Amino acid sequence: MREQRIQVNLSTERKPKPQTDQLGFGKIFTDHMFVMDYTDELGWHDPKIIPYQPLTLDPASMIFHYGQTVFEGMKAYLTSDNRILLFRPERNMQRLNRSNDRLCIPRIDEEFALEALKQLILVDKEWIPKAEGTSLYIRPFIVATEPFLGVHPSSSYKFVIILSPVGSYYKEGIQPVKILVENAFVRAVAGGTGEAKTAGNYAASLKAQETASLKKYSQVLWLDGIEKKYIEEVGSMNVFFKINGEIITPELNGSILQGVTRDSVIQLLRHWGLTVSERKISMQEVYDAYHAGQLEEAFGTGTAAVISPIGEFFWNDEQLLIHNGQTGEVAKRLYHTLTGIQNGTEPDPFNWVTEVGQEVPAK
Repeated sequence: MREQRIQVNLSTERKPKPQTDQLGFGKIFTDHMFVMDYTDELGWHDPKIIPYQPLTLDPASMIFHYGQTVFEGMKAYLTSDNRILLFRPERNMQRLNRSNDRLCIPRIDEEFALEALKQLILVDKEWIPKAEGTSLYIRPFIVATEPFLGVHPSSSYKFVIILSPVGSYYKEGIQPVKILVENAFVRAVAGGTGEAKTAGNYAASLKAQETASLKKYSQVLWLDGIEKKYIEEVGSMNVFFKINGEIITPELNGSILQGVTRDSVIQLLRHWGLTVSERKISMQEVYDAYHAGQLEEAFGTGTAAVISPIGEFFWNDEQLLIHNGQTGEVAKRLYHTLTGIQNGTEPDPFNWVTEVGQEVPAK
């Protein structure tokens, strides 16, 4: 992409900042947003930071009819000495481009997108919450905007970044969550769009999630789409199991999201000298390990929740209570280490954090 300056149009009306106990997750948004457009003629162009506002799209825009869209999820953290940190943001931009490739969306300039994100955060830095366990959630996304009722890649797109101050993703916080194993529906298959962060994957999960919620379970554990035998991931997280001392996570197979937190956890565990395996693991293997007394822990990993201990699985009408429904030691250590790296209170031996500057560059 050619060198471009980001125009900044500041809002004249600022919204009130929420109290910490009002945050929840993904319901409150900051004063500004970043937008940039794409056309086949101009490529990505007209980058700007503007007041947060509704998008105006033609009713025939292809996003509404064919679902050509991708998104990312990341966070900014405020340290005790008021530095702003991002956690491995370059990995999210790389993954956004992998999703773009799968959905036939033009690639973005990753360095420029990251610079735009940093500028947006600096404009709205007063929105970053300071309480423990809080952060500024970042949602970059791209939608197809060409007005055309025909199935082909759009010729125009809009790239947007919005920000949301958040508390815990699950109301349970770091407390263990209950997971329903899904036997009827499938989320994705190898060769599909499962490894891309695209809206259709999540729309396909809603029916099963609705059933889980009615049964008082927080999330769904998805099995593979062919045999409905091998574990893939939880709705919003990758998943790990500690069985007889070995920590196992499903291998990336084309239908599992390549989680940034997943990769970070694997590196941390190996750094600590623990045995980690990326391989196929069936629900039957987990079930057998449970009844043999060898299923020591289970936990999910993701940007939103960071580490989410799993206290119970429900599979084939049987409750599997893990670690007496309590948070395991590995999950607890991972949570405190990762969140400590993210908020600057723990050493960062991997150079994962990126500090955002203190001033918006002059235009």
